[in-house]
Amino acid sequence: MWEWRNIYRGMLMGASDVVPGVSGGTIAVVLGIYDRLIEAINGFFTKEWKKHLKFLLPLGIGVITSILLLAKLIEWLFEHYPGPTQFFFLGLIIGVLPYLTHKADVKHKFKANHYLILLIGAVLVASMAFFQTNETEPMQNLTLSTYILLFFSGWIASSAMILPGISGSFILLIIGVYSTVVGGVSDLKFDIIAVVGLGILFGIVVMSKIVKFFLENYTSGTFALIIGLVIGSVFVIFPGVPGSAALWLVSVLTFIGGLVAAWLLGRVEYK
Repeated sequence: MWEWRNIYRGMLMGASDVVPGVSGGTIAVVLGIYDRLIEAINGFFTKEWKKHLKFLLPLGIGVITSILLLAKLIEWLFEHYPGPTQFFFLGLIIGVLPYLTHKADVKHKFKANHYLILLIGAVLVASMAFFQTNETEPMQNLTLSTYILLFFSGWIASSAMILPGISGSFILLIIGVYSTVVGGVSDLKFDIIAVVGLGILFGIVVMSKIVKFFLENYTSGTFALIIGLVIGSVFVIFPGVPGSAALWLVSVLTFIGGLVAAWLLGRVEYK
């Protein structure tokens, strides 16, 4: 049975993947489909590929549609209202933590080593907030070496994308190709879309196999790392203290909106 409900889930994941600091993997956790996503990606290369295709295809349609439709909107929001926009995603990320801790059964299954893994994950992602990039505008006059860079950038970014808490877009920002990739998507530059898309595809396949192995063999440790990565992403996306009373009000409202969105998604997806 085709899971067409995944189209809207994919649209939410696609929208988040455009935002530096927000992980599509985090949104998959919010939606309650992270484990199923990892299973489907790995299962697609088995004899049961048709079953997993019915899960992945609608999700992929949603992701691609969202990226194509919302790339310009997300760019506009971050250009004109960066603080409130980031506070919304901040609320969304924090809102998923109660579900994660419940699913991992932290109270009963976590030991000292799991909390250490959690701390390492949080510090690892939080430290990304200190990385800077000199990229100011999209690359022009693309050469073979540029296309190779874009391919491997897509590969690395997608490996990060599938891990909750690590933003693929933020990885592109660190590498220095974010403006080039988002601009290419916004302007429908098919050469950039194709090269980065291939890199993303290979990265997702490879990383999903690694995540599946650890989820099956080191469940609590993997969840500890995932929770740490999500907590660390809070520090990456935090835009700072609003500079005016009006901005305070809007930011608080968007933050609450993010929390409510996470709660509503939880009610819909986990019932």
